[in-house]
Amino acid sequence: MTTTLSRRSILMLAMGVSATCIPSISLALADGYPNPRFLKDPQSLLSDMAMKAMGAVAYRSTVIDLRPKKDFDAGHIPGARHLPADAVAAEFGAVAGALRPVPEIEAMLGALGIAQDQRVVFYDDRGGFHAARMFWLLEYFGHREVSVLNGGWTGWLNAGGTVTRDQGGGKPARFEATLTPRRHANAQDVLAHKGQPGAVLIDVRPPRLFAEGHIPWAINVPWSQNLDEDGRFLPADALAAHFEGYGITQDSDVIMHCQNGLASSHSYLALRLLDIPRLRVYHRSWAEWGSAGDLPVATG
Repeated sequence: MTTTLSRRSILMLAMGVSATCIPSISLALADGYPNPRFLKDPQSLLSDMAMKAMGAVAYRSTVIDLRPKKDFDAGHIPGARHLPADAVAAEFGAVAGALRPVPEIEAMLGALGIAQDQRVVFYDDRGGFHAARMFWLLEYFGHREVSVLNGGWTGWLNAGGTVTRDQGGGKPARFEATLTPRRHANAQDVLAHKGQPGAVLIDVRPPRLFAEGHIPWAINVPWSQNLDEDGRFLPADALAAHFEGYGITQDSDVIMHCQNGLASSHSYLALRLLDIPRLRVYHRSWAEWGSAGDLPVATG
């Protein structure tokens, strides 16, 4: 069963776009993020779909649903394509969460219809937990037109978004990665980073895991604190104040990690929204560091 926009709804949405000079822009300015394009508001996505239905604009966004397949099958955003949340992680990697080889991920993204000139919007039902990893990964792969749906699936439903069970897929595309080393760190980078001007190492795991074992010079800034009670990213002023409370500013040189390469990407997205220029994700994270045996570890 597919629920679609009525003609009256389309017209009302289109009128709303012209009356407010595009909601995505006004909402972004209201939130005040220096990089608002990395978050897609559900109302903005609704407006895009309405304008597409009216034939008013070219619609070049590919929407990717990262929820479990059974939830996708039960209902999803019209036109969305499904990608299992952990599809990019190697099944038998050296450490938990390690990425698949680049050619495999390129083929996976191409099969979803993601081309270099196409905007991609990722969403999940966990406050962007999975969507943020794909955001970081595409930036690391050199893809610049990528964002996360703010509030995810719940945000879409709360905004009155339409729901479909249609499994129609899009045309495959050719995706070619151009790796961006300044977005990625390994264990040796973390060691060399210590004591450098502006260096901040963030462990985004919950305090309990941090206390059980962490890199000695890391600070604990849990990723969940990036969100408000509705599962949306904090407004810019609150998000900036949150990180400034830990000494993180525009001049900081930040590496972040988590347990296995997922949650760290959430804080990466939060700091990208604030336009912190020097950001890297230690993707193999504590899964590698904590089991290495020859790397420094602290507890408490």
